[in-house]
Amino acid sequence: MRFRTPRAARWQVPVGLLVPAALGLLLLVLPLVGLLVRAPWTDLPGRLTEPGVLTALRLSLVSATLATLLCLLLGVPLAWLLARVEFPGRRVVRALVTVPMVLPPVVGGVALLLVFGRRGLLGGWLDETFGVTLPFTTAGVVLAEAFVAMPFLVVAVEGALRGADRRFEEAAATLGAGRWSTFTRVTLPLVAPGVTAGAVLCWARALGEFGATITFAGNFPGTTQTMPLAVYLALETDLEAAIVLSLVLLVVSVTILAALRDRWAVR
Repeated sequence: MRFRTPRAARWQVPVGLLVPAALGLLLLVLPLVGLLVRAPWTDLPGRLTEPGVLTALRLSLVSATLATLLCLLLGVPLAWLLARVEFPGRRVVRALVTVPMVLPPVVGGVALLLVFGRRGLLGGWLDETFGVTLPFTTAGVVLAEAFVAMPFLVVAVEGALRGADRRFEEAAATLGAGRWSTFTRVTLPLVAPGVTAGAVLCWARALGEFGATITFAGNFPGTTQTMPLAVYLALETDLEAAIVLSLVLLVVSVTILAALRDRWAVR
């Protein structure tokens, strides 16, 4: 016999859980409400069409997209390695991969400078051999955003790989498929929702990156000044401009996350 829970009992939430849950929701929602309340709605169209806003927004979208593509190119194979290959020190490698998630972004920017700066471990060699300089360039913005955002992709894809049914891959190998064919035609389609969810989180994290970007790439309008940097600069002189820029970032992030996450990640 199947016993159905009464509808009234379903809504009986313990007060000890309801109160902190409500406080947590307020902590997350109230700052956004304050942003919406203080937004200069009457001057919003004129401020959104200012050249500085459009330039910073375009640079943010382009750099976040390029950083996400770089993370996909490097992060998916890394996640597969961590999920499917047993090798000594795998736990250490996994811990190192997730370090940027908890590392202060400014520290990450300093670390990037020490490696890719003109006097860094690799930066001097890149400059002398290929004439490539990464700090304080748009490429430096992409690299800084990829550094802080890639762990979100790797963690999501590794979890999807661990949860995927490996019998499909074994069946493909039994039918004569090579390792590369199995990976591209069987494994990737199986974990596509996880890859997409990780890419969305990666893109959103790259879009909002501030600390590593300003430390490694600087704050040059049209070259390295992304939207978070423009918000910081506007906050010192024009509060309403900072609110408008923050509102743009909020709308873009919520729209992308809601559209893609509901379509792919929840499946």
